[in-house]
Amino acid sequence: MTESRPSSRRPSPLVLVAVVVGTAVAVGAFLLLDPIVAAAVAITAVTAVGVVAAASNWDSHATFEERELARARRRKEKWERNAGARAKDRARWEAHQARKARKAAGATGTDRSGR
Repeated sequence: MTESRPSSRRPSPLVLVAVVVGTAVAVGAFLLLDPIVAAAVAITAVTAVGVVAAASNWDSHATFEERELARARRRKEKWERNAGARAKDRARWEAHQARKARKAAGATGTDRSGR
């Protein structure tokens, strides 16, 4: 899976054209129309530029399978990194269980009075 960082990529030519056209439309609207109508045209133009920018890399994202494969790799690396801690915890648990079993055996075995 190839991961690209959006901050290091240059915008596509389509986005640049959309920005230029949107700016020209907004400026032209303010020069030719009433300010309220021009504001509506400018808002529409900015919205259209945003949609074009969002849609420009619509198909370049990773598929579900690629994302899950990357997650599985990260989980496996973390599992392997923490193997020592799990072994230590397992040893402590087994020692605790052994102490608990000795204590239980000692409590039942020391009472010889028959009560």
